[in-house]
Amino acid sequence: MNVNAKPIIGILGGMGPDATVELMRRVIGATPARDDCDHVHLLVDSNPNVPSRIAALIDRTGPSPAPELVRMARRLEAAGAGALALACNTAHGYADDIRAAVGIPLIDVIALTAEAVAAMTLPRRRVGLLASTAVDRLGLFERATAAQGIALVTPAEQSRLMGVIKAVKRGDRGRNCRYRFASVARDLMNDQVDVLLIACSELSVLTDSLDEAAPCIDTLDLLAREIVAYGMNVGERREFQAASMSSR
Repeated sequence: MNVNAKPIIGILGGMGPDATVELMRRVIGATPARDDCDHVHLLVDSNPNVPSRIAALIDRTGPSPAPELVRMARRLEAAGAGALALACNTAHGYADDIRAAVGIPLIDVIALTAEAVAAMTLPRRRVGLLASTAVDRLGLFERATAAQGIALVTPAEQSRLMGVIKAVKRGDRGRNCRYRFASVARDLMNDQVDVLLIACSELSVLTDSLDEAAPCIDTLDLLAREIVAYGMNVGERREFQAASMSSR
């Protein structure tokens, strides 16, 4: 084994495929590479057969995604991955199942987000949450920010936001989809929040449609930068740490 080899990062993806590709694109963009050999070594399991998180957590009509996520994690570990990352915020609801099944670390986007929020000056102590309804119901980010006295505010038109997420999963990035996302985000920003937290990888695909003046933290950016840090041997000897606020 080459002791100088870079760590391999295993990506649990396919939730959805478009969002997984977007994560890979951001990893490449965040890498200070001069040639191919400078990039991060990724193993990507873009698995569209992971049961719907929406069906399991919102509609309560589908099976748990946990068994399939565990199988993916074990396959990636067996293939040589030294750390794992989830290309889906909602799937972090099953992070403990994944950690219990493998012997390698899972990069924790919830913890990264909490660190990024804590580093910001938030006069109102209010963060606007743009995420799947399942993320809100699980309280994933609320648990990470409550200790800091930060309130998470959800959109008044959460159902409209879910329509945008489902549209992206269908492959729709069109003008109407972008307009609806921008409109929900604008209304949330007008609800006296300090910053918008984009906590759904489908919504990350549409961030270029948001108002330029709107301050945002995009969890996909935080995850991509942490993958780069770990994958370039920085992460082997330290705790995972949050990247800076998204510059979009």
